[in-house]
Amino acid sequence: MAGNARLVRSGTFWIFTGILLGVLAGGFLPADRHPFANEAFGFMSRGFITLIQVLIVPLLFATIIVALAQAGDLKAVGRMGGKALLYFEVVTTGALFIGLGVANWLRPGARLTLDPAATSGLAAASAGSGWAMALGMVPSNIVRHAADGEILPLVLFATLFGLALTRVGERGRPVLSFFDGVAQTMFKVTGMVMRLTPLGVFGAMAHTVGAMAGGIAAPGALLRGWPAVFHLLRQYSVLVGSLYLALVLMFLLMFVPVMAVCRIRIGGFLRAVQAPALTAYSTASSEAALPGLMEAMVRFGVPRRVASFVIPTGYSFNLDGSTLYLILASLTIAQAAGVHLTLGRQLLMVLTFMLTSKGVAGVPRATLVIIAGTCASFGLPGEAGVALLLAVDGIMDMARAALNVVGNGLASVVVAKWEGVYGTEDPAPQDRTLLEKVR
Repeated sequence: MAGNARLVRSGTFWIFTGILLGVLAGGFLPADRHPFANEAFGFMSRGFITLIQVLIVPLLFATIIVALAQAGDLKAVGRMGGKALLYFEVVTTGALFIGLGVANWLRPGARLTLDPAATSGLAAASAGSGWAMALGMVPSNIVRHAADGEILPLVLFATLFGLALTRVGERGRPVLSFFDGVAQTMFKVTGMVMRLTPLGVFGAMAHTVGAMAGGIAAPGALLRGWPAVFHLLRQYSVLVGSLYLALVLMFLLMFVPVMAVCRIRIGGFLRAVQAPALTAYSTASSEAALPGLMEAMVRFGVPRRVASFVIPTGYSFNLDGSTLYLILASLTIAQAAGVHLTLGRQLLMVLTFMLTSKGVAGVPRATLVIIAGTCASFGLPGEAGVALLLAVDGIMDMARAALNVVGNGLASVVVAKWEGVYGTEDPAPQDRTLLEKVR
């Protein structure tokens, strides 16, 4: 009974409820027969996405500055902080390139379609040389960039500002405290907005299914809707399958070699991290599994001082599943919009996500905020693209959260091994038997 109560209280339950009710509403109320209802569904979806867009500039600007300042603090911690940062950067970069490869290989966006009105003018917006885009990254007026939604120059300025802040010393503490306060406040605002996700998902699904059902000739509103539902599921199955495949490849191509090099037994590690990973998967939240993950890694042999340092830090710098999804989802939007991105622009997008992903990926579905902001900078339809992803983002978020937990657990073991302190802390008596089993 307690497990059922937790499920009902979880955001995942209500997101899936929103998906189901949206499918039914769109099937019963096709757009050609009930245009007012379809417009209302569209308003719910667009309203939620508009709230996401208002978060982009203050959230990214503050979190990039704070993340870079934290990086300076980590280096000051000493050798362990430097090793953790190096490991985080290598693994998250690998995640971005795996997402890039899967997106170009399977092309999940080629089977999805965006509203033609949302894609009009994109060819002109995305045209131009790489030098023109590089010049567009140079900040000239941050107020104008913020007003126009130009994320790349804001990211570059925030990076320069954060790096300079680490060199100011004590005089920069009040400034850092201010931006840290802004970041923490924006996290709370983001959490409040994301509580509306079930309504946004309901509106997106009902609007999409209703629009598709309106063009299907079959007697009865519900019968008219079901062919559209099955067609929609076929379209989205490639996107969902692409993400799950990319996450499996991330585990096989990055995590397994790391465990082999560090002589970590794969079976023992997976048994140790199983419970927190399942918690993250069922709740679609990496943060929900944080306490359990730290205790699991301590029982596995990671000294508590290492686990309590590496794992919370990894929640800002090392969310591999969320980072991988950023590039995969953005290229999916580009493919659905019919916008061709050259290899150079794709690599520039990877570089952008290396910066913008730091510090915000731990907030549930905050990846949508980053995607919306970055797409606009690359001539992609951010609002329509997020609406496209919203219908199945909850399903994908579950897998991303689970891999985030596994990746941070592995990071703590790697740093402990690298420091030569793995297994040196005597576990509590009740944990010794478990430690012997998982090793």
